[in-house]
Amino acid sequence: MSAKLFKDGAYWHYRFQVKPFARVQRSTRLTNEAKARAVADKAYADAVARANGGEPIPTLSELLADWMVVRGPHSSADHVRSVEIFGRLHMYGMGALPVSKIDTDVVERARSAHLMTHGRATANHWMRILKLLVNWAVRRRILPRLPWDVTMLPVQKRPRAILPLSAALTWFAAVDSASPRSPSIGVAVRMMLWLGLRESEAITARWEWIDWERGTYTPGKTKGKEADALPMMPWLVDYLKPRRRADGLIVCKPDGSEYARSFARAAIRVANGICATKGITPHRLRGTIATLMSESGAPVQSIQAYLRHKDVRTTMAYLEKNTDLITTAQAKIAEKAGLTWRESGGVLESEPYRT
Repeated sequence: MSAKLFKDGAYWHYRFQVKPFARVQRSTRLTNEAKARAVADKAYADAVARANGGEPIPTLSELLADWMVVRGPHSSADHVRSVEIFGRLHMYGMGALPVSKIDTDVVERARSAHLMTHGRATANHWMRILKLLVNWAVRRRILPRLPWDVTMLPVQKRPRAILPLSAALTWFAAVDSASPRSPSIGVAVRMMLWLGLRESEAITARWEWIDWERGTYTPGKTKGKEADALPMMPWLVDYLKPRRRADGLIVCKPDGSEYARSFARAAIRVANGICATKGITPHRLRGTIATLMSESGAPVQSIQAYLRHKDVRTTMAYLEKNTDLITTAQAKIAEKAGLTWRESGGVLESEPYRT
């Protein structure tokens, strides 16, 4: 059994009956037969689900809209924005499909369409959003399991920039010079680096969350809902004390209002140009402090707690390799092999290894 599709004037209509309900007859208000058939089949499938005491299978668009209402208010702004962009720009024809019909072939074809204008890493992020939505349907028992089996694409890892300590003071001064009317931007980038704050956490930072006696800062609005005290460097405490307020936003516009996303990017671009520190972004400041802590001997579990990551694998992805340690190891190996470097002319010499 299925819905009967027929044309009346310019539009396609459908008709069906699922007992014990009355007969249904409606217009699709569509002139395209294939699209009208999809609408009719969806209506029929929903009616069958109701007759069997279940809930209709939502389309991907309906599921996304429901997620926004139910889960959106409890998710981070960045997370909600990613889901919203996915629904607005990257459905690739899947929006009208019941989520149970989004099988391996559908997902692979949609991903191929995405890869025509985007890179592999972006395609993997696209896949995560799709899985997030459909797995939510699984948790709500709309679906028994994920209806596709598609693996993530392998992505060549590229080295990411970190802010060299030798350039830090000059870089901060360049940020300050690039934002003379917004001194809070300089405060924000210092807190992003020395406290490892996310951009959203810097935007919402408040004076009352600083314990001046203990020299700690407790982010009160975080992505993972943690409330852990972070030790502040004495230098950062001394920098913030002259600006100290009893309460309110630490980072704010001259009129006291909250900044929007990406508020510091223009000043950071200027500082990168002056200091030749290509690739530094607000999030790479967070990666910089993680890498510097690792190079200074902090265990990864401590860095994980400092960055407030749920999974240590996330922390590991932040840490860049320290090539200085490799250089030191190379020098020790060369010394044992009897190889020395003549400082005068830079000529490699070989001598027998002596124990």
